[in-house]
Amino acid sequence: MGVIVDTSVWSLALRRRNPVDAPETEALTELIETGKAVMIGPVRQEILSGVRYTVQFDRLRSALNAFPDEPVNSSDYVEAARLCNKCHDSGILVTNTTCLIAAIAIAREMEILTIDLDFQKLASVVQIPFYQA
Repeated sequence: MGVIVDTSVWSLALRRRNPVDAPETEALTELIETGKAVMIGPVRQEILSGVRYTVQFDRLRSALNAFPDEPVNSSDYVEAARLCNKCHDSGILVTNTTCLIAAIAIAREMEILTIDLDFQKLASVVQIPFYQA
């Protein structure tokens, strides 16, 4: 079974000036080594967004090419919208990407490796399959 790695964990692991030694980065390394780390397009976009220098962008883009995108289809987006609406009805604000990651994980029976607190908010409305680092 694969594990969708959220942007928050990739960001911890990819900080070159101040790498973060955390259980989540160690878990990411293990997931990569075992071939279980799963990438989706929206996470790839978030990772690459904000990289200021073309050389760094190209280097990072090239490194991330090792991780093919898990296909995302229309039903994933529809389920993500349903999850977001359910949260909003409960007065909980979460991002669209958070809901999309959760919808994909639930549909494919995958877990999510994250440190993003939005997932904890979402977990108060729907059961989230978290990967324990």
